[in-house]
Amino acid sequence: MRSDAKKNYDMILAVARDLLTGGSPDASLRDIARKAGVGDGTLHRHFPTREALLEALLRDTFDALSARARRLQEETNAEEALLTWLREAVGSTKDYSGVIAAMVSAIADEQSALHGSCVTLRSAGNRLLVRAQTDGRARADMDGDDLFALISALAWLAEQPPLVPRSDRLFDIIADAILPGRGPR
Repeated sequence: MRSDAKKNYDMILAVARDLLTGGSPDASLRDIARKAGVGDGTLHRHFPTREALLEALLRDTFDALSARARRLQEETNAEEALLTWLREAVGSTKDYSGVIAAMVSAIADEQSALHGSCVTLRSAGNRLLVRAQTDGRARADMDGDDLFALISALAWLAEQPPLVPRSDRLFDIIADAILPGRGPR
């Protein structure tokens, strides 16, 4: 990529990250282009759709969560690994305002630009869940899709101002459902 194109690419991502982590989930691609100081055509050459932009924003986060899952699997007991990773996945996901609906749609749509990153996240969580199930710690009747849905639901709840004070309690309720009989908190 030419240096000026790379500069534009990086600026678009920085502006999009600022807007989406700053609570502006409805920012349009045009808004992002203007704030980045580029034209609509430049933005669309790099990111033809909103999903493509979201994928570029979330790829590093989801890759990091996948690497974190591998480390936790090696270093921590199954229950603690799953809970730690789940809390981190919810926290990372909720940081991006308005991305939950796109994630939920993308996981089922193989044509979505965001699909691959969502599959990476789901797979990482599934590995930890299977380990906890194998150890007899997690309920056996759920899978990675269920865990992905719970991450999405908990992240959405944490975005709702009236529910923010309850988000930790709701996380614990869900964690108790996933890991019946888990240890003291």
